[in-house]
Amino acid sequence: MRDRIMRAAGAVFCATVAFVPVSVLAFDVNKASSNFDFVSLDDAQLSARSIKIIDMGNVELTSGRIVAADPLAQPDRPALAKTVPVGEYPVRLYEAFGRVAAASMRFAEGKPDHWDLATLPGQDVGTLKDDEIFGYPVDAGLGSYMDADTLVLIGQREQQVQAQKPGSDVNYYDDVVASELDANKGVYALHRPMEGKKGNVAMFWSGWGDGFYPAFWGLAKDGRPLVLLTDFQVAENADGRREPNHQ
Repeated sequence: MRDRIMRAAGAVFCATVAFVPVSVLAFDVNKASSNFDFVSLDDAQLSARSIKIIDMGNVELTSGRIVAADPLAQPDRPALAKTVPVGEYPVRLYEAFGRVAAASMRFAEGKPDHWDLATLPGQDVGTLKDDEIFGYPVDAGLGSYMDADTLVLIGQREQQVQAQKPGSDVNYYDDVVASELDANKGVYALHRPMEGKKGNVAMFWSGWGDGFYPAFWGLAKDGRPLVLLTDFQVAENADGRREPNHQ
């Protein structure tokens, strides 16, 4: 299972790594991302850094169990270990260099006191080596936020489409969401898998496309989740004025 990313010589690449405990120094979240200021800077400050903002609207969380994943390639993706109260929460995209550099879901106002790497149940940041990180693989060029219940609805919608096209292969992208994404130049869509049922999906372009991307919890001093941030590693230091060298 690809649940970690390895880094070397400034480049980022995917790897399959055995889940083996090792004795290492404590994981340093600030080495994993330099872009936490995306959620702390105001709109004017972001604009001054050549960051474009897209406010997508609210995602409906019906259980509070959040799935952050490629929505079209991981039908069995587990929800994150940390949960939030049931509710509707706004999703914001941060564009730099013509790409989605990061995506946030905001649960409460305020600047995070500290950040934690988002993990799945059973994952332990204490097992990560210095050049590893947990995250999710992208194979369809999209990231997303949704409730775990909504992931089930995607499966139901796919079954509906299949029933309407007996004997044909169903491609959820082409058959269901392509027109919604095309309406926003392919960058994002707030997709409802089943009309009349609560639960929608914030889908968005995943930075450089296919790859491996981490998410982080921005937490209040008392540990309450304030925001969830996916870093697509397009920018550094939440700044869109100078493109990083990804060679």
